Amino acid sequence: MSAEQVSGLCEQLVKAVTVIMDPASTQRYRLEALKFCEEFKEKCPICVPCGLKLAEKTQTAIVRHFGLQILEHVVKYRWNNMPRLEKVYLKNNVMGLISSGTQSILEEESHIKDVLSRIVVEMIKREWPQHWPDMLKELDTLSKQGETQTELVMFILLRLAEDVVTFQTLPTQRRRDIQQTLTQNMEKIFSFLLTALQQNVNKYRLMKTDLAQEPKAQANCRVGIAALNTLAGYIDWVALSHITADNCKLLEMLCLLLNEPELQVGAAECLLIAVSRKGKLEDRRPLMVLFGDVAMHCILSAAQTADGEGLVEKHYVFLKRLCQVLCALGSQLCALLGSDCNVETPANFGKYLESFLAFTTHPSQFLRSSTQITWGALFRHEVLSRDPLLLAVVPKYLRASMTNLVKVGFPSKADSPSCEYSRFDFDSDEDFNAFFNSFRAQQGEVMRMACRLDPLTGFQMAGEWLKYQLTAPVDTGPTNSKTGEGLCSIFSPSFVQWDAMTFFSESVISQMFRTMDKDEIPVNDGINLLQLVLNFETKDPLILSCVLTNVSALFPFVTYRPEYLPQVLSKLFASVTFEVVEESKAPRTRAVKNVRRHACSSIIKMCRDYPQLVLPNFEMLYNHVKQLLSNELLLTQMEKCALMEALVLISNQFKDYERQKAFLEELMAPVAGLWLSPEMQRVLSDPEAFISYVGADNKIADPVVEDPSGLNRSRISFCVYTILGVVKRARWPAATEEAKAGGFFLGYLPSGTPMYRNPCTEQVLKLFDNLLALIRTHNNLYMPEMVARLGDTFAKALDMLEVEKNAILGLPQPLLELYDSPVYKTVLERMQGFFCTLYDNCFHILGNAGPSMQQDFYTVEGLATQLLSSAFNNLNNIPDYRLRPMLRVFVKPLVLSCPAEYYETLVCPMLGPLFTYLHMRLSQKWQVINQRSMLCEDDAADDNPESQEMLEEQLVRLLTREVMDLATVCCVSKKGVEQNTTAAVDGDDDEAMATEVTPPANAELTELGKCLMKQEDVCTAVLITAYTSLSWKDTLSCQRTTTQLCWPLLKQVLPGNLLPDAVSWFFTSVLKGLQVHGQHDGCMAALVHLAFQIYEALRPRYGELKAVMEQIPDIQLESLEQFDSKLLNPTLQKVADKRRKDHFKRLISGCIGKPIGEQFRKEVHIRNLPSLFKKVKPSLETDVLENEDGEGFNVLFEP
Repeated sequence: MSAEQVSGLCEQLVKAVTVIMDPASTQRYRLEALKFCEEFKEKCPICVPCGLKLAEKTQTAIVRHFGLQILEHVVKYRWNNMPRLEKVYLKNNVMGLISSGTQSILEEESHIKDVLSRIVVEMIKREWPQHWPDMLKELDTLSKQGETQTELVMFILLRLAEDVVTFQTLPTQRRRDIQQTLTQNMEKIFSFLLTALQQNVNKYRLMKTDLAQEPKAQANCRVGIAALNTLAGYIDWVALSHITADNCKLLEMLCLLLNEPELQVGAAECLLIAVSRKGKLEDRRPLMVLFGDVAMHCILSAAQTADGEGLVEKHYVFLKRLCQVLCALGSQLCALLGSDCNVETPANFGKYLESFLAFTTHPSQFLRSSTQITWGALFRHEVLSRDPLLLAVVPKYLRASMTNLVKVGFPSKADSPSCEYSRFDFDSDEDFNAFFNSFRAQQGEVMRMACRLDPLTGFQMAGEWLKYQLTAPVDTGPTNSKTGEGLCSIFSPSFVQWDAMTFFSESVISQMFRTMDKDEIPVNDGINLLQLVLNFETKDPLILSCVLTNVSALFPFVTYRPEYLPQVLSKLFASVTFEVVEESKAPRTRAVKNVRRHACSSIIKMCRDYPQLVLPNFEMLYNHVKQLLSNELLLTQMEKCALMEALVLISNQFKDYERQKAFLEELMAPVAGLWLSPEMQRVLSDPEAFISYVGADNKIADPVVEDPSGLNRSRISFCVYTILGVVKRARWPAATEEAKAGGFFLGYLPSGTPMYRNPCTEQVLKLFDNLLALIRTHNNLYMPEMVARLGDTFAKALDMLEVEKNAILGLPQPLLELYDSPVYKTVLERMQGFFCTLYDNCFHILGNAGPSMQQDFYTVEGLATQLLSSAFNNLNNIPDYRLRPMLRVFVKPLVLSCPAEYYETLVCPMLGPLFTYLHMRLSQKWQVINQRSMLCEDDAADDNPESQEMLEEQLVRLLTREVMDLATVCCVSKKGVEQNTTAAVDGDDDEAMATEVTPPANAELTELGKCLMKQEDVCTAVLITAYTSLSWKDTLSCQRTTTQLCWPLLKQVLPGNLLPDAVSWFFTSVLKGLQVHGQHDGCMAALVHLAFQIYEALRPRYGELKAVMEQIPDIQLESLEQFDSKLLNPTLQKVADKRRKDHFKRLISGCIGKPIGEQFRKEVHIRNLPSLFKKVKPSLETDVLENEDGEGFNVLFEP
């Protein structure tokens, strides 16, 4: 290898790198240059000299960086095959580069420093400590040369800790060797870091004021920052004793640095990591030093200075860190106080609370929210919650909450000091809105805890604020509401205040009733407030909604003074018919609809929670409702039904079967008259007649105003809503004695379950046939010939509403539109809403029928056949978004509430065909999705835009989850499953993935599960669906099915004679699942465990499983033989479960899918070095431990 060769190659490489980095290069040139460079790195035997030449100081930064990259590539991929002398030559040269081959600390590019430190770390990972015992000494020597070298040494130490401890990117034994050696040397390392930090900070402080010395001061500052960053990489995991050594010298230094503007963020970061440490309480005790005078003074003065300089990003980031430090300190105090650690309440606790309160009252909404969890912990704490200092802060905290509940600070606005801060923290108003809603909910919880400690103060504050709002003039602000002139929008100052006050009073008053004794409740004050609220009149829908919430919040006071009930009722009834402009023909806006709905639900809630109180006023209530119902146009169908539900809830208090039955008969007479009329029967049982009756075959000229068939639709809706309301609300008394006395009790089922009769049964069953006819008709509307009959205006009447689509795709709603837009903008939207609600409500009735009417429903003649021919009719044409609610609101509740006596007659005949069908349907859907992702054809994109494909795909996912959930609910008892189930979200899959999953050993089949598994068709359908679903691209469904369903099902059929092909298929399905989902830790752990269970249980009986294993890519056949022989030889002592499982996981690793980023990554192989901790037999030393150059135990790098 001659010098000319090297310089010739280097010239070519320089040209190539220049072409790659030059923005003016053509694509072809750039690719050729790139290919040349990559091939050079892979194949050229003289990489090291070329890399060193390119890395010389005289070259440009880009070329030097490439030279160093070459060296890094050599160490990562060629090290194992390099001769010893070449390794030594490379290592010495790299150390030489650190010593004298870089520009000074302030001039050198950060990417050069980074790659240089990476090369050293890659060598350390391969040779330290066994072959390079003096590595730390060499770094120490280098650091003595000056700031440039010290900073590089810091980078090396940090990178090493990150690779070995944080990211763990190397084989276990190497990792253990390095981590243990680091731990043994930790005292030296810490002392080195602290000394470097202290010396450089001292020099920096001396020189920073002298302009002549500025470059030197800056260099020292850089080293200080590097030392803090490196410390942050170690503080997280080293023994706590290093952090608290020398009377907590490190913590003291960090506190003092909080007031050094250039170093304060790094210092706060280190402090935060230190204070957040978990571990033995005894070891954490010294951290209480941070409540001492010096530390508290440093933290508070730093916060005041940073805040005093206005909003500068750097200072704001620092304030966030400090806030986190105070939060972590509070958590440590809560953990240590009251334990056996002999920790007293700190003398500076009062000062701590004051400073913490300062963060809670800061203009930044983000800082305010950061303090809430710690306030909650303090208010809940056994010892601190009794501390006079904390009790004195409660009123201040509540006062702060009054401000914090006001929703201001939208980044797009400028109506509050918070807006400026929000622009740093949030990308959009929607983003801020989502954050604020969860922040407010969290505040509600903490306020309730605070009110436990001081209920009266909270109530008095709520009273003052309520009185103030009732008398304050309305300020609608600049954004005018579209609901009407002079009305509030959601951003109006008045509404924002009302909204906050309402949330505050609701939280505080509910807690007061829970906390205080009955005799101590301030009844007179409460009743006075209630009277003020009842007498308050407003035509503003948003404010009226708040008024209604206050009425509900103050309602418990009426239990002390029942004479106020009629006033409350008339206030609520007046709001049920609320209009901004009387007799207006314009469509109602969402805000108006919300008021009316709110009033209805307040009445229902009152009747549900205080039925005894309302019972004496039943007649008055009934007459009021009758009057409202007599005008067909006054209320929407939903409102009418809500009022009827309220009556039914009160009628349950009659506790007399005959009286309740007579009342329900009277209440439902108009419905029965309408529903059973010959015309309605014709309409409900014939799809064509139905389309025409509801007006879906019309072509309408003015789709905003004109709606000739609106009344017909509302009649159908009214009947369905009423049936649902009655089925949901009519009940027998909860106490068996009262039920017997009232004539509800019928005796016991064979299983010992008591049987009751529901007073609504007779009425509802009379209407049942027509309900099934409607469901059958509705399903048939999706037949192509029926869809073709829809009028031009209503061609999309059966589609999803935009709102539903957006919810599924996770698109946010524009904020203002929520309240100001009409509920339905066009008659098409109204028609879509009608079909959607009708479909859902019909299935809600079926889902509630079982729990409500019990044996009277389950024993309906031929019920299974009737349901199959109506609810499950024409499923092929029914879209996923309709099938999903059917499974969730009808099939699942029906199955769950059905007593075992009716499994054979009702549930099995229904679920058998259903599961068979669902398996076929889902398989086809997933096949389409998989083909689509394989083809990704551009041609298909026009008629089916991407958003539509995404929607379809997401719907298939959600339907899959629904089906698997149904199968799990039917078949597996929930014992021991709870702790393993991940959050039941339809949203982000990965967040919900638990990482270490072991299926519960005691997941057993339910009685229903056993009954289903006895029937061959059901058994096959459920098993095949469960195992096929493992390779469908939905991680959440895969993980749930693997952990909860697959093994219990298979275990049930094991005693029978399974065909060898079936066994191979089950096992292969799990391996296919691993191929698809192996990249997700949670799924991977669950699937490996399942594959292991199947192999262990079935391998002794089925040799075919071994044949499946042999087909796994890269399987080690010897290792498989070894595993098999241990498994098949019962005399051998069983190896620990974990070791067997680890061995099995290594065997199947060839089929575990990797994330896309790792699929094409070149493998890095790091060899294990001779063990540091075990004595090795001498005979092995020569062959096992010598590398190809026979270097054995020799030290590779002499000092």
